[in-house]
Amino acid sequence: MIGYLAVVDIQVLEGALVEVPTATGMDRRAFGEFVGPQGELASYASGWTTGSDPHVAHLSVGIGAGNPGGGTFHAVVFEHEDGHAFSLTDDPFERVPEGGPDLTADEARAHEDLPFIWWVADQIMQRDRRAWWMRHWLLRTTCIRTREIFERSEPILLVQHDAEDGRWQLIGASDADGGTGKIGHLHHAIDEDQSLIDTLDLPPGGSATRAGAESPWNRRL
Repeated sequence: MIGYLAVVDIQVLEGALVEVPTATGMDRRAFGEFVGPQGELASYASGWTTGSDPHVAHLSVGIGAGNPGGGTFHAVVFEHEDGHAFSLTDDPFERVPEGGPDLTADEARAHEDLPFIWWVADQIMQRDRRAWWMRHWLLRTTCIRTREIFERSEPILLVQHDAEDGRWQLIGASDADGGTGKIGHLHHAIDEDQSLIDTLDLPPGGSATRAGAESPWNRRL
């Protein structure tokens, strides 16, 4: 099955990103559609609120709208060891097109399609760029910005994910100076320049460059 799934077409289709200011920062909700290898359909919404405490994100996945077995599964997403984990919740997060009734955590656990829902959730986290952003927020990923990038006097032209320590570096036209670099959270830099979401899955040792702020990223893995 693993080998088969590796070659079939799995689609995660990014939809709208809705941003609403809150008292603590910004509430972000990203919508999308999932199409499985056999034409299985699901719709989803993921989201997080900057400045919230505890640092927990949300995910809703809906299947089977209008069918007896249809429903919307709701989960929280949280930091776990060096990554993230999911936990079903009773609290509805979002309504999604493919979803039927909101399921409680106990109803979701008893549902025959729960393994499929977890598989969809994993695919969303791997393939939706907004989910990469959410994951870096969850993990509080650190980065080093040059002084010019921090002061926003230059656009980011180089994103580098270091192989040795896993740290991210954001560099502009000026040479990086270790004495003036600013350490902060990567998600704050994405808040300021959302085009960075195209680089957020760079593996350790990978980098991406562009000629200017409006140019596409060229990745080097």
